[in-house]
Amino acid sequence: MAAPRHRPETTHDSLGPEFQDPVRPARFPETRLRFRNDRWAARIGLEGLSEAGWIEHFARFEPLPGSFPQPLALRYHGHQFRAYNPEIGDGRGFLFAQLRDLEDDRLLDLGTKGSGTTPYSRQGDGRLTLKGGLREILATEMLEALGVYTSKTLSLVETGEALIRGDEPSPTRSSVMVRLSHSHIRIGTFQRLAAHGLLDGIRQLTEHCIAHFWPLAAEAEDPAVGLYDAVTGAVARMGAEWFAAGFVHGVLNTDNVNITGESFDYGPWRFLDRFDPAFTAAYFDQTGLYCFARQPEALNWNLARFGECLIPISSQEAIAPVFESFAERFQTDLARQTFARLGLLPGNPDEARTLMHRFWGAMQASAPPFQQVFHDLLGGGLPERLRASPIRATFETAAWAEAIEGLRELPKAPGLDAALAHPYA
Repeated sequence: MAAPRHRPETTHDSLGPEFQDPVRPARFPETRLRFRNDRWAARIGLEGLSEAGWIEHFARFEPLPGSFPQPLALRYHGHQFRAYNPEIGDGRGFLFAQLRDLEDDRLLDLGTKGSGTTPYSRQGDGRLTLKGGLREILATEMLEALGVYTSKTLSLVETGEALIRGDEPSPTRSSVMVRLSHSHIRIGTFQRLAAHGLLDGIRQLTEHCIAHFWPLAAEAEDPAVGLYDAVTGAVARMGAEWFAAGFVHGVLNTDNVNITGESFDYGPWRFLDRFDPAFTAAYFDQTGLYCFARQPEALNWNLARFGECLIPISSQEAIAPVFESFAERFQTDLARQTFARLGLLPGNPDEARTLMHRFWGAMQASAPPFQQVFHDLLGGGLPERLRASPIRATFETAAWAEAIEGLRELPKAPGLDAALAHPYA
């Protein structure tokens, strides 16, 4: 077995005991490797681990050399369906390690799900179903393939326990998962400090986030506003990427949105079958608060809560204009991502915005199979692809004819010919 090339960090530990609790991982009766992300293992220098070594670190959670001596359950609060909950935190996971990405030098967290109970488990068993772990693999792999900024699933190990769940056939099989994310600091992490009136903690966490995730924010006249601006832009981009992917997260609570603006904490997610603005992924979202078309609204609402946490160390006058910029940023990013999926370049910003609205207006008018549309219109509505389409009659409607006419005028993106030549295209 080759020695690991990983570059460990203990950056989060520098925040101190106010932000986390050392915990012990669960001991499982069995450990069977079900998924190992070799591509990302190589990027963090762990490709040399044998299967036994992998199990040792990612199922038994023996510390990686140079990493935390003990896992850390992170503290946070959150609005859950807009009701504030001060009794949450890492309830079935922890921060296991931090490593540098060997390709871009960015910091990566290795966080877990299903690794046992913590002080924040409440009545939960601290476990993850195998089904839940497999679903997270599917979500992260699909979103990454669609160009969406997302956490990555590094490992999934089946753990040999029988779990009882009220929302799926039980008993069901158990697992423990390890994810890679650029940060596990959430909007809810700031909310907890604000709720306790810990202004020094807010300042400390703000400085930490700027130093390690958003260094350009330090150049702003008010670094707290610089941080808020960076996070707002990242979250707007994430929401736009979800929309263009037809992705519904399902549970957009403030504790499920992190300050690096990457998709994570997947629960009852779904991809749209047909374009349906009202579709919700969670059976318990009875009002549709987090339905497909309301996700931008939910993200903006969450950012408002983040801004409230920063006002005591900045000012409402400075925070408000950044908050109000969300809608414009979302629209700009949605145009970029929509055309990227179609293999096109946006061109003139105003014309691109008009074409984007025509495209999504046609989607709403016809409610077509979502992914089929992007497949058939790759390249801007090439006649041979439209003739071969199983939904070609849909594209003959007036709304689609106008949208496709505009798409055909856009410049083609580099790499389009290779994409069109792919056997799956």
